[in-house]
Amino acid sequence: MKFTPTFSRTRISLVLLALMAGINGCSKEPTNEVQPIAEEKPATNSVAYVTRQDAGVSVIDLATMQVIKEFDVKAVSPRGLGVTDDGKKLIVATRENESISVIDTSTGEVLQQIPVGKNPEFVRISGNYAYISSEPSAVGGPPPKPGQKPAEEEDDDDDEEKIPAKIAVVDLTKGEKVREITGGPETEGIEFSADGKNLVITNEADNTVTVHNIEDGSLVKTIHTHEHGDRPRGIKVSPDGNTYLATLEYGNKFMVLDKDFNFVRTVDTGETPYGIAYDTKGERIFVATNKQKALQVFDAKTYEKVKDIPTGNRCWHFTFTPDDKQILLACGKSDAVFVIDAEKLEVTKQIEVKDMPWGIVTYPKSMGSLDKK
Repeated sequence: MKFTPTFSRTRISLVLLALMAGINGCSKEPTNEVQPIAEEKPATNSVAYVTRQDAGVSVIDLATMQVIKEFDVKAVSPRGLGVTDDGKKLIVATRENESISVIDTSTGEVLQQIPVGKNPEFVRISGNYAYISSEPSAVGGPPPKPGQKPAEEEDDDDDEEKIPAKIAVVDLTKGEKVREITGGPETEGIEFSADGKNLVITNEADNTVTVHNIEDGSLVKTIHTHEHGDRPRGIKVSPDGNTYLATLEYGNKFMVLDKDFNFVRTVDTGETPYGIAYDTKGERIFVATNKQKALQVFDAKTYEKVKDIPTGNRCWHFTFTPDDKQILLACGKSDAVFVIDAEKLEVTKQIEVKDMPWGIVTYPKSMGSLDKK
């Protein structure tokens, strides 16, 4: 007798349900595995731009503190730099071709090169205008030895006329230099007055800080620094607008001016101070001292020194990160950007940036020696 298997409808239904559950289980498993990837947050847009005097511009991702790309500025010796308020353009002063390079930050493409004057140095941006200092009669060189005249005084003996420098005013919408403001010989740092009506600039060669009307360029005031120290370089206004600071490179000091640009006092620093900035709250002052190889920190009310943070060689300019938690210091002869914890005041990392890093700014914009919020 032949046996023919039989199945009830109930048993068949149970088998089909089990098979369907298994299939659904298999399909859900890979979905659960990839779901966390889909929910990951996009990479941060916060970056730092670093000019490399012997190369181009390095871009640092502030989330990872790693260099993520390089921009070719299509010129030699990039130094000062600034980013537009919308972050779409980077403006870089290029020494050898006496111009600025206007760079698309999304592509790294040089959109335009605009002539601005001999030996351009600092870049500051306000709205649609860029202001670029120049040093047509630059002397430079090391600080004089005790009893020795500075190099600029020796030049006077040869009756060589010091060429007045110009602050180029560039309309970034038109893409052209629209006018000039006459500064002193070898203009260096540029700062905007608290009310936005004036430019405050440092002039290395004649040891002055001068204040100019931003609209017509007229000279508002001259502050002589020689009796306090020579070669004024960095310049910064306090967040509340009541104080201006200028570093005196050959005086190993910074000078304090009140809101009307009257001399208040000097504060001793380490050897050859350059870049200077407040923190965002205006509670501390930070000074990059080149030959001291330190970022020095001072109390902004008492001017007492808080700490020396050991750094590298030829550290000139620095910036806070947009969240104010870290400081990035460009150290040219160390081929590095030092990362400093802004609360602990300790170096936490060095980012390799070769070819003489010079200046540094961030986007979103931060407080620093070349920029401010």
